[in-house]
Amino acid sequence: MKKALLFFLFLFSGISFAQNIKLDGFILDNSGKPLEMANVMAVHSVTKEMDSYAITNDKGRFQLTLKVHSTYTVRVSYLGMQTKEITVSTKSENLSQNITLEAGNQELQGVEIVREMPVSIKGDTIVYNADSFKSGTERKLEDVLKKLPGVEVNADGQVEVEGKKVQKLMVEGKDFFDGDTKLGVKNIPADAIDKVQVLRNYNEIGALKGLENNEESVAMNIKLKEGKKNFWFGDLNAGIGVGHDESRYIINPKLFYYSPEYSINLIGNFNNIGELPFTPQDYFKFTGGFKNLMRKGGTSFNIGSNDLGLTLLRNNRAKEIETQFGATNFSYNPTKAWSLSGFAIVSSTTTELETKTRMERRNFPLLEQSDAVTVQNTQDATHQKSNLGLFKLSSSYKPSTALQIDYDGLLKKSKQDEFTDLFSQSNLDNQYIHTTKKQDPVSFNQNFNLYYTKNEKHVFAIEAQHLYQEEDPFYEANLGLNPFPESGLFPVVQSRYDLNQDRLVKTNKIDAKFDYYYMLTPKSNLNITLGDTWSRQDFDSNLFQRLEDQTTAQGNDSQNHVDYSFNDVFLGLHFKWIMGKFTFNPGLSLHQYRTDNTQFPVGKTKDDFFRVLPDVYAIYQIKKSESLTYNYAMTTEFTDVSKLAEGYVLGSYNSLFRGNRLLENALVQTHSLRYFKYNMFNFTNIFGFVNYSRRMDAVKTRASFDDINQFSTPYNAYFADGMLTGVANYGRSFGKYKASVNVALNWSKFNNIRVPFGGIEIPETTESFTQGYTAKFSTNYKHWPNLEIGYNLTVNDYQQATFYTQRPSAKLDYYFLEAFSLVSEYEFYHYNNSDDSIQNEYDFLSASLIYQKKGSPWEYKISATNLLNTTSLNDDSFTQFATRTSQYVVQPRYLIFSLKYNL
Repeated sequence: MKKALLFFLFLFSGISFAQNIKLDGFILDNSGKPLEMANVMAVHSVTKEMDSYAITNDKGRFQLTLKVHSTYTVRVSYLGMQTKEITVSTKSENLSQNITLEAGNQELQGVEIVREMPVSIKGDTIVYNADSFKSGTERKLEDVLKKLPGVEVNADGQVEVEGKKVQKLMVEGKDFFDGDTKLGVKNIPADAIDKVQVLRNYNEIGALKGLENNEESVAMNIKLKEGKKNFWFGDLNAGIGVGHDESRYIINPKLFYYSPEYSINLIGNFNNIGELPFTPQDYFKFTGGFKNLMRKGGTSFNIGSNDLGLTLLRNNRAKEIETQFGATNFSYNPTKAWSLSGFAIVSSTTTELETKTRMERRNFPLLEQSDAVTVQNTQDATHQKSNLGLFKLSSSYKPSTALQIDYDGLLKKSKQDEFTDLFSQSNLDNQYIHTTKKQDPVSFNQNFNLYYTKNEKHVFAIEAQHLYQEEDPFYEANLGLNPFPESGLFPVVQSRYDLNQDRLVKTNKIDAKFDYYYMLTPKSNLNITLGDTWSRQDFDSNLFQRLEDQTTAQGNDSQNHVDYSFNDVFLGLHFKWIMGKFTFNPGLSLHQYRTDNTQFPVGKTKDDFFRVLPDVYAIYQIKKSESLTYNYAMTTEFTDVSKLAEGYVLGSYNSLFRGNRLLENALVQTHSLRYFKYNMFNFTNIFGFVNYSRRMDAVKTRASFDDINQFSTPYNAYFADGMLTGVANYGRSFGKYKASVNVALNWSKFNNIRVPFGGIEIPETTESFTQGYTAKFSTNYKHWPNLEIGYNLTVNDYQQATFYTQRPSAKLDYYFLEAFSLVSEYEFYHYNNSDDSIQNEYDFLSASLIYQKKGSPWEYKISATNLLNTTSLNDDSFTQFATRTSQYVVQPRYLIFSLKYNL
């Protein structure tokens, strides 16, 4: 049945092409010189529909696909030239015709422009006319973006253009929840969108454009339709339905207001149907637009997270999810020179998870006096509550083009609780385990920037960031056996052991740097950087056993009190010059590092040294839209306080960790090569990159095992780790069709030490090789059903085991009878390991039918999720010692009736 359904979907995609002919030629100026990036479109004289469009290549060539026995008006435009129209009548043979444009900017007089170019290029900006790609079923920005040539949107709402991640999303030039694109693509109404502008080589600091390397930086700006400006717009949506055992609901209001002086966005989402507008993963990766000031400084000192590793959702699915979400974003211009903006995001999510997991770890039987493989099977039920809040305020003052002063403040606060009941079966024992995780972390990040251009030769930049962060994770495990009897940490023998771990980690970190740019020539500049990174971390922890009479007991080395400070003062020098098609930007930086690690009662450890770090950035600009980029960097990598604290820390019910105050820094070398080509002549998008990193003296793990229980401590590895990543993508849009093929490969090698029974250290090298292959094809008809089909194969080779996931998919959307929109999505999964001892098949089908008469603000919708009532999904993961495969329960079938009013 499933194979038949997939065959039908693939067969349906092969809609036959109508009989067409080609019209090609060259666009020239009056001197006979070819015009690159000229816009050419053909409008049918009877239907007034634009049947084909093209943009000329570097030789001025264009090609249009036209219907036979038809008459067209072919319109040609080019910046700085007079627009020209010609009439073309087609027969059954291909046609060829050159067109010459005259100098000047005059539009044709008395000509009614009935269509706009779907795609046009103005310098570094690609402009998509949204209406040219809409079929009528689109409801949000995401639906429009997926139909644009060269644009991809993943399941998490992250947008990529030409293979580059969009770093900033704006509406009418104003930031839309700066730091993430998900809220925009999932909420901005499709009917409000006029144009989508892709800003390549983007730098929001005008003074630094051309001085810094912005070739990988992409932003997106949404232009609204005229009727949406200076008016409130959006929609109010509410729905009710039935599920497996209780009623379901969704309330989703969205309101927007944009004017030149200010803007306001309001988004709400309250539901128990599993729709997640904002996840804990989104919270932790949400940058708020803060960038890494020291990205080319040569030092990596990232404040590690001390969170408890709360269970994350797979594919944003779980047994039960209930969400309350609210967000607002604003901008205001008190004067022409001063602008204010900010946002507030609050979210509360209650989640129920049910998971079965199998863990396998290879052993050394003769040395560890154990089986060849340790196997643990667990069944767990988890209740999770997450309250998340983000608040940002930004100010930008630009009294002139020579001066810009910016300030940003970002507050992140959360409260997370997780309770798990778990049954564990392993080689040696079976037991029931209860765990509790609680954490209320808070962080406040501030950013101050000043940019001053003295004249065309001298540019100055001062940038500073301050981070204050406080983390207080609490962990409790109640289990039937003492997992670490030899440690002496839990000295009182009881029928059940109640283990508790308190931690408090406070971080103060300041990054500051001064940049001076001197323009030697119009094509070369010198950049001198003076910078400093200072950090202080206080780490306190207490590991204890709670007794049956509610008193406590603890063993030796069960507490930590650590004061750790880090300082990096550096001087950098970079020289950038352009020579023909080549751009070179080599540099080096001189660093003085100083660390001070005080642990009570152990004592103090200091380190002080100098290091010179080189880096190279080079571009070969083959054509305007074709380039090859090479990047090399040598980086000194430092660990944070969590790996230095030498008292015991309980990571989980079967994991005990002890830091190493004598850890040294690691040295990382990275090479990356990226190729990019975007051919507007035939709308072909090709990109690929290869990254290789080699990490020497890396901080690795020395681990010993007793059945499922692990004791570990960090050390500096004797051998280098390596990682090689490669991605290749080919995409093309032709007429009403869009297709792409993507390959992603990742190989990694890790070195660790195993300590079997008897204390003999055995170096262990593990390798993993993951592969992803994806193919997609979609149609974009105005008056016919549209189909998107795809196939994805994921291969995770973890050395000890290999897992395969095949995922064919199909999506149907159809706008018909000028009022109905039908959208249906289907995904089929086949999951297995290399010997088929683990395998599963499952699929998901969702569908919705919307009725909205033209011109009416009311919309009626019936939708169903998980129509096939699939009960569980599979996934797998790899640590450097073990592999895990899991099966987790997902929400059942829901049927929802909703009503929406469009403002």
